[in-house]
Amino acid sequence: MQRRDFLRLSVGTAAAAAFGSRANAQGAVKEIRIGYQKTGVLVIARQQATLEKHFKAQGIEVKWIEFSSGPPMMEAMNVGSVDYGAVGDSPPVFAQAAGAAIVYAAGQPITNGQGILVPKDSPIRSIADLKGKRIGFTKGSSAHNVVVQTLEKAGLTYADITPVYLTPPDAGPAFANGSIEAWAIWDPYFAIGETRQNGRILINARDVTKTNSFYIANRDFAKNHGAILQQIVDVTTATGRWAEQHRDEVARSLAAITGVPLDIQTVAADRANFVIGPVTDDIVTTQQGVADRFTKLGLIPKPIVIRDIVWRNPAA
Repeated sequence: MQRRDFLRLSVGTAAAAAFGSRANAQGAVKEIRIGYQKTGVLVIARQQATLEKHFKAQGIEVKWIEFSSGPPMMEAMNVGSVDYGAVGDSPPVFAQAAGAAIVYAAGQPITNGQGILVPKDSPIRSIADLKGKRIGFTKGSSAHNVVVQTLEKAGLTYADITPVYLTPPDAGPAFANGSIEAWAIWDPYFAIGETRQNGRILINARDVTKTNSFYIANRDFAKNHGAILQQIVDVTTATGRWAEQHRDEVARSLAAITGVPLDIQTVAADRANFVIGPVTDDIVTTQQGVADRFTKLGLIPKPIVIRDIVWRNPAA
């Protein structure tokens, strides 16, 4: 994928840049910009102000920027508008291939909450039935990887389907009105599709492949402010540990921040994994497989080495 194609994915980047592009110089950090989506640990951290409370004594403010998906967040991070954020497995692969200034700061296995939906009355009953069908998903997102690996499992190729590249807010109505015949998506949109848009789960991603989500940082921010980044990771990790034990409160937090109804966020929270940890060798190996698969399909322009951009705190 050429640089211009990566930029084309990044609808919403200009809005993120409006928050200001602060140079990550060696001087004191006055503000941390956090990118988040409509689910996950960072939403809980925002609702509980865990980062604000932690950094208040250091005179550091926290600014939150919402994104509809990972690819535009990666581009905003590349240009220096976001310091830290959470995404699925595919966005950092596409971003690294495009030369983006990012690093992997932490990892989180995905055990549930994403997959492929079809309408309840659809004749599609197996993966093989996807052949020749229009499948909607966000290009360069974790759903992209789910589609690729799902097809591979059934002996189909990417050329056997018609990919329809849509952001989640656009894909939902397209799925509901029949413009696409299947929808690859993650929570809470996955739960919305099930409960509000007459969806039926064709495949859960966990039945196809092992997937991870990631906490990504701007490369210069990580290089110049490693101690601050480690504190962000530590607070995020602690928030995740709390969330594992308080799912009812998590659902309320997610609904309060995102505006997604409580019943939907309850479904998402009940099946989510909130455990965060380092980017282990196993996670690197899994992520390298994602990158290699996209390279083979010609979806990214060149091979990449995931380990090259895994951040290790030099003070650790």
